[in-house]
Amino acid sequence: MKNCLLACVLLITASSFAQQKKWTLQECVAHALENNISIKQSENSLLLNEQDILAAKGQFLPSVSASTGHSLGIGTQRIDIGETQVIVDRTSNSTRFGVGANQTIFNGFRLTNLYKQSNLNLEISKLELSKIKDDISLNVVNAYLNTLFNKENLETAKAQFDFSKKQLEQVQNLVDAGVQPKANIYDAEATLSRDEQQVTIAENNYNLALLTLSQLLQVPFDGFEVEIINIDTPSETLLYSNVTPVLNYALNNRSEIKIAEKNIENAALNTQISKSGFLPSVTLGYGFNTNAFYSNIIKNEAAFLDQLNNQKSHSFNLSVNIPIFSRFQNKTAVAKSKIQQANSKLRLDQAKLDLESNIQRAYTDAQAAFKAYDAAQKSLVSQELAFNNSKERYDIGNITAFDLEQARVQFINAQSSLINAKYDFVFKTKVLDFYMGKSLID
Repeated sequence: MKNCLLACVLLITASSFAQQKKWTLQECVAHALENNISIKQSENSLLLNEQDILAAKGQFLPSVSASTGHSLGIGTQRIDIGETQVIVDRTSNSTRFGVGANQTIFNGFRLTNLYKQSNLNLEISKLELSKIKDDISLNVVNAYLNTLFNKENLETAKAQFDFSKKQLEQVQNLVDAGVQPKANIYDAEATLSRDEQQVTIAENNYNLALLTLSQLLQVPFDGFEVEIINIDTPSETLLYSNVTPVLNYALNNRSEIKIAEKNIENAALNTQISKSGFLPSVTLGYGFNTNAFYSNIIKNEAAFLDQLNNQKSHSFNLSVNIPIFSRFQNKTAVAKSKIQQANSKLRLDQAKLDLESNIQRAYTDAQAAFKAYDAAQKSLVSQELAFNNSKERYDIGNITAFDLEQARVQFINAQSSLINAKYDFVFKTKVLDFYMGKSLID
């Protein structure tokens, strides 16, 4: 009983600890890269490519096969005994053994090019896996930053709700002292209700952001929490002064460009494979066979092993196949592979244009995001001064509660705008870091 109770306590403690664990950004990215289904499928594709390489390598080796068989014959046979013929029951047994080997000597370099192509397919799959990992890392960072953004919005909404509660208490005291009319209490209560609603909305947005991140990581949402990172006040130093280095690095190192280049090589190999159909193929074959035969009619047959030894035979064959007319199959295969090769070159050009367009857009977005953040900072300072001034004027009765509420709403909007601009700018710079091959979790 004591052991059972101890086990239950340990289990509950471990469960509580697991639910209280907060995921860091590094843990989120690492978990996604280790458990994402798309990544696992891509890793399985690598295993398939490795098997393709082994199979292509095996085509250079001779094929060897062995065969054996036994046949039983039951029937009747007419035989001569002296000057008369009689019909007797006849039973015969025949056993055969054989071994054969075939080796391709030449087939227009088809096997060589197929082996090269299998290795190239493995390289392409590795590049595709790298691209998938990069994209998933960026998605996780984006979802994580979105969670932090909604968490900060929630804290701001709670702070405004706390302020409204204190404001209501202050108004209540002023009304009780006869300084303000009782109608101001209703205004303060309405403001408190709106702020409480904003807290509810902010909590829902934060939970949705957590849900999105947990689903991206494929972990249970229940008890899922992230570690809050204090995003320092971003500065213009995060910006790239020139987009050219980003473009040059991406064009030389990004996986999508390398994949397109490898696909051109793959298409060229397909063309060479198609051309092999015009060339002759040469194969060499060898066969070994032996057999043994027994019948109840013949009494003086050699022993089984002696028959196998005496009836051995060897055969050699050299086959040369020269294509003359393939009903345009070889011709069309080469023509189609050349068209695919041209399309591969066009896809590379398109990949470069898309990459350049994405980087130019990301660079412009980052520049605009910093300007928006800088403007939001200045706006917040102005709105905070205006709100504090309105609060002082309200306390001495120079403005109405409606005027104070207007100033407060503008101050809240300025806070939200700054939070949004801050995280937008940070993520836009992360996108540029992504194209520069820098770590997204630093």
